[in-house]
Amino acid sequence: MARWVAVCKSGDIDLEDVIRFDHEGKTYAVFRSPDDAYFATDGLCTHEHVHLADGLVMENIIECPKHNGRFDYRTGAAKGPPACLDLRSYPVKIEAGSVFIDVG
Repeated sequence: MARWVAVCKSGDIDLEDVIRFDHEGKTYAVFRSPDDAYFATDGLCTHEHVHLADGLVMENIIECPKHNGRFDYRTGAAKGPPACLDLRSYPVKIEAGSVFIDVG
């Protein structure tokens, strides 16, 4: 069952950037792509559990700040070692200028 949670205003995330969002003891990463679409994944790298929001966003890739593991934030797919496990991704919607993710 969907459980939509407000993250921020849509303008709070720059194009081709990421923010950290913590909710009920879990960390998420919320992205805004170069083409102005929004995506959400688990917020910690699957390799060393580092916060991805501190990493570098390049087009549709987030690079972990610790060991440079890479993920496609649109799908959560691991794209570069040492990361080999995918991130979980979450549905995102924009309503009345706010970003919501489904944490259900």
